[in-house]
Amino acid sequence: MNSIPADGQADPSATLRRDVIAGLSRRPKRLPSKYFYDARGSALFEAITRQPEYYLTRVEQGLLAQSMPAIAARVGRQCHVVEYGSGSGLKTRTLLAGLDAPRAYTPVEISPKALNASVARLGARFPGLAMHPLLADFTQPLDLPLAGEGGRVLVFFPGSTLGNFRDDEAVALLRSMAATIADDGMALIGIDLVKNPRRIEAAYNDAAGITAAFTLNLLARINRELGADFDLGAFAHRARYAQERERIETDIVSLREQTVQVAGRTVDFAADEAMRVEYSHKYRDESFAALASQAGLRVIDGWGDQGTGFGLRLLSRSS
Repeated sequence: MNSIPADGQADPSATLRRDVIAGLSRRPKRLPSKYFYDARGSALFEAITRQPEYYLTRVEQGLLAQSMPAIAARVGRQCHVVEYGSGSGLKTRTLLAGLDAPRAYTPVEISPKALNASVARLGARFPGLAMHPLLADFTQPLDLPLAGEGGRVLVFFPGSTLGNFRDDEAVALLRSMAATIADDGMALIGIDLVKNPRRIEAAYNDAAGITAAFTLNLLARINRELGADFDLGAFAHRARYAQERERIETDIVSLREQTVQVAGRTVDFAADEAMRVEYSHKYRDESFAALASQAGLRVIDGWGDQGTGFGLRLLSRSS
């Protein structure tokens, strides 16, 4: 069981500052959703998954548990599991327990704390499994541990996280994934499927307000780490389903005209100005297959359908 050294990595504060300033300089303004997940943000997201409106985690976990025998048969023995963003590890435990003698597990996380926690959790549950954590941004090409040592690579990317990327970004990520799995590897990806818009929109606007707190915590993080002075009471969470684009569009909306200091810069907001913080695309099988095809991947199997509301899709490189 390996821990993660902090040295040799880019200064996270400098990276946050660069991305935040770049996003606030755009018109319309944007902030990267990857910065939601500080310690409080991660805890709030776990709370979101327990809200009655948030179907995604429950449905995917049930689908994964039900489908594991078929998934294991398709993947084969002694694969090296590479997970993009390990989260709480619940679905990872189901996957690793259901596969046929996996030989190694590599969680890929951008946060050293989250990465070490993932290794500690899963290392205790699977003491005989080689753990090779990788501190990296999974949207970039990966220098994979054990590369070239043989055995199929299985990339695991659950949670419909792919849907948080614009189409061009998703294609770039899938292309990087295709390079990671190489010629005989596979990728198991969770995708939320198009369904009743009311059900989709409710999942991002829970009655308890947990999702709103999660979204606004991004501003609290910027205040803390970049010395900004966002007044959280002067902004609001808004998540709407854009049916023509088949995606949730989440914004932080300024409730009044105001000026904010961020990392030594002055940023003006108009009343009702919306700052885009996240997309959550919903897919049809044909749209997902077309997206994968642009990245040199093809769907070779799948579990879950429109009736289920969620899908697990197994991909390989196009021949």
